[in-house]
Amino acid sequence: MTQINKSAAQLNAMIVSNKRVGQYHQIIFNVGDNADKCKPGNFVAINVGGDTSRMVLRRAFAISRVTKSQSFGGTIELIVAPHGQGSKWLCAQEEGAIIDVVTPLGTAFGIPTEPVQVLLVGGGYGSAPLFGLAEVLNARGCRVDMLLGASTANKIYAPMEGKRSVNSLRIYTEDGSMGQKGRVTDPIPALLNDLDIAVVYSCGPMAMLAAINEITMQSEVIHQCAVEESMACGIGICMTCVLPVANSQGEISMLRSCIDGPVMDGALVQWDKVGHVL
Repeated sequence: MTQINKSAAQLNAMIVSNKRVGQYHQIIFNVGDNADKCKPGNFVAINVGGDTSRMVLRRAFAISRVTKSQSFGGTIELIVAPHGQGSKWLCAQEEGAIIDVVTPLGTAFGIPTEPVQVLLVGGGYGSAPLFGLAEVLNARGCRVDMLLGASTANKIYAPMEGKRSVNSLRIYTEDGSMGQKGRVTDPIPALLNDLDIAVVYSCGPMAMLAAINEITMQSEVIHQCAVEESMACGIGICMTCVLPVANSQGEISMLRSCIDGPVMDGALVQWDKVGHVL
């Protein structure tokens, strides 16, 4: 795995916890010392379906939190929505099951070298990796404010957990069923000024990330976003997750979000060209 991520390893990881949290599953794996290499923003590629499965390609899942305990040693937490065949299989696995995983993969969120004001913006269960990131940022001494948004209340992941992780939390739902009615991007322009935000970290649907970037481009605020492109393999082979990204000279190329991402500089992603052939 050295050509993909020098820290990545293929492991037989045991599920130590699998709990239903609203519409989602919180699944915790024992990965031993490999946990030391896992950072907020990284993801895992899991062999789903069992030995007799016809699902050949691994499924990619974002790491939401990394912890160490006396009971289990190093663990990683995933938040999984049981939508497709592979994720439904994973959510059905019981505690004690041994799962073939490759981790950590992809790029991680960059952490400021000194305390600054940061804003975390999450959409749906895509917000889960931001909770672990908030803990890292708090340990660095940053003030952390968070916005969570979704179309409706039951798609907001663990709002109480989010509240415990940050200095302030605001929730927006498009139908007004939880928090304030509106889009999660609505309050961002005012918050950037009022809170003197230096960095925006975001994770969620691509349309949300593009809208956030349109706002941050009008300021000097850095925007680090974890893109949500479909990853058929998670290890850079299939080329299904490519995105148009510019380099420092303005030259655009199609980069693999599983290798050069999922965390990217939002200012370099060519949002108006996503989904188009260059």
